[in-house]
Amino acid sequence: MVLLVSALLLLAALVLIVGQLLDRRQRQRVVNQRLQGHLAREDKLGAFMHQLGNSTLAQRSVKLDNETQILLNRIGWRKASQRSMFAAFQIGVPILASGVTVLVQEALFPKVESPWLAPLVALGIGYLVPKRILVATAAHRQQRIAREISTFIPLLRILFESGMAVEQSLRVLSVEAQRLLPALTHELHLILSRVDSGLELSEELGKTARLLSVDEFTDTCIILQQLIQQGGGAMKSLLALKQLFDDRRLTRLQEYISKMSAKMSVVMMIFLFPALMIVLGGPAFIAISRALSNM
Repeated sequence: MVLLVSALLLLAALVLIVGQLLDRRQRQRVVNQRLQGHLAREDKLGAFMHQLGNSTLAQRSVKLDNETQILLNRIGWRKASQRSMFAAFQIGVPILASGVTVLVQEALFPKVESPWLAPLVALGIGYLVPKRILVATAAHRQQRIAREISTFIPLLRILFESGMAVEQSLRVLSVEAQRLLPALTHELHLILSRVDSGLELSEELGKTARLLSVDEFTDTCIILQQLIQQGGGAMKSLLALKQLFDDRRLTRLQEYISKMSAKMSVVMMIFLFPALMIVLGGPAFIAISRALSNM
């Protein structure tokens, strides 16, 4: 008990020291912004998360994990502020989980033999939860981009047939198709912003395809790169690619339906078969029991 109280006091002192350091940095940043002519809004929670994400421990925890960098690229978080926000969650969630666990344990289970075990487990779970959420979000966004490609290719063909070049078509789609293709237009906007800064469109398409790691988008980017280099002759390739994607989607839907029918048959066997046996075999069982009781 004494060790637990000492650990809580040490943790509180550490939180106070870190809070003072973050508050000092926040004040310096506000003063610098005011000196430069920018008025900073009073957003204490956002400022705290920003300072926590920019701390040395948070940045090191994110940079040491290459998979986290890849997943952040796949969900479109490529800015320094967005990466700092994830780093703040990566550090803040374990500390919050362990603190809540300590408070609950002291309130409900004050006489535990190993009081350090539950906070340690909560610390580990809290460290893994942001990463698992990031993995699920990246997988969901990859699936969304793969679905949007089936609509993206016909729109590209229409713009190509109207006489537009590749870059012009991508610019039109990045502006006009934001509601129809939100994830894909976000990536196109990032690509075109780098192209405006002086980079080549073909190389940026290849880099984005490698970052996202979506087969449909990668195949489309390869055709667009060929179209940029050759200057034409890609309409048939786009049409064949669209038919290939439709066949893949149809195959996936058939597999999903077959798996769903198997799951529904299991559910039917579990819930419907006992009721059917009661309805059909119930009267016979009652009659046999009555006959045996009369004998």
